[in-house]
Amino acid sequence: MPLSENVKQRVRQRAGNRCEYCLCHQDYVMLACEFCNQYKWTKIDGIDPQSGQWAPLFNPRRQSWAEHFSWSKNGAEIVGLTATGRATVIALRLNNALAITVRQNWIKAGWHPPIIE
Repeated sequence: MPLSENVKQRVRQRAGNRCEYCLCHQDYVMLACEFCNQYKWTKIDGIDPQSGQWAPLFNPRRQSWAEHFSWSKNGAEIVGLTATGRATVIALRLNNALAITVRQNWIKAGWHPPIIE
């Protein structure tokens, strides 16, 4: 069943019109960031590359992005700060080559990285 426009608008507003995983502005892409969603699918956990242990993936409804992630020095990559953050970066491939290239261009245009509150 397709979502109503009212529901879509509420989701956009709650998320600040950004993908809740990679924070890409939806004006630049689409309502649901396809890059993140295609890898998230039904996954709820992943391997933390630092510890080698399973960790729950980031839940944007219950967790703060800034608590689990930050931007690399040049702003093009998402850095996992916690086991959850690191596992999410890997599982959702948040730093895939295309995402980094797009972010580098957004940086040049002055659109990125977003300010995290």
